[in-house]
Amino acid sequence: MPPARGDHEARRREVSEAVWQVLAARGFGGLTLRAVAAQMGATTGLLTHYFPGKRALLQHALDVLDRRSAERPRPAAEQAGQAAGLVRLRAMLLDILPLDAASAASNRIWVGSWDVALTDPELAEEHAARYRRARERMTGYVADAQRLGELPSGPAAEEIAAAAQSFVLGLVVQALFAPGEFPPERQVALLDAHLAKAAAGADRGPETPPVPAGES
Repeated sequence: MPPARGDHEARRREVSEAVWQVLAARGFGGLTLRAVAAQMGATTGLLTHYFPGKRALLQHALDVLDRRSAERPRPAAEQAGQAAGLVRLRAMLLDILPLDAASAASNRIWVGSWDVALTDPELAEEHAARYRRARERMTGYVADAQRLGELPSGPAAEEIAAAAQSFVLGLVVQALFAPGEFPPERQVALLDAHLAKAAAGADRGPETPPVPAGES
């Protein structure tokens, strides 16, 4: 007799929590059916009802990571409140950075997921879609900033957003590998310098030639 729907959903939540605990402790490299079962105090046989193979487990782990990331506190966004434009863009970027222990742990798991996703075209596309959705949100904030005169109107909003996302993801990697060299205050200062450079042409108008690539 199959379990009642309520029992099934409760079990899935328990499985998801165990997957998250394994990810937090061991990363994707240590994510196995055996490890999740041990975390639950269950048998691997029970987990085969949910994950017929390793790929299904990885897919679920990425979904759990995505959901946990969406649900985690966003202090900069909360502080920004109803602000728009550059303030909102800055808040979104700040909340990506590993500025405290919780966000550093979440970012370590995200970076660990890249290797997993890159070995599977379908998982890679799902990851690309996640970053694309975030970039689309950033593009909206950039467009608002352009209308407010906070950012130059010449460059396309999509390009400014792509540059900001690329910058902050690169900063995440450096901060994870060398936290002593990239403490929170330096991360914030580097982000603010990047945004200040992006905003520098806002009062020059769209006819001002762009700074050549690679020129500081």
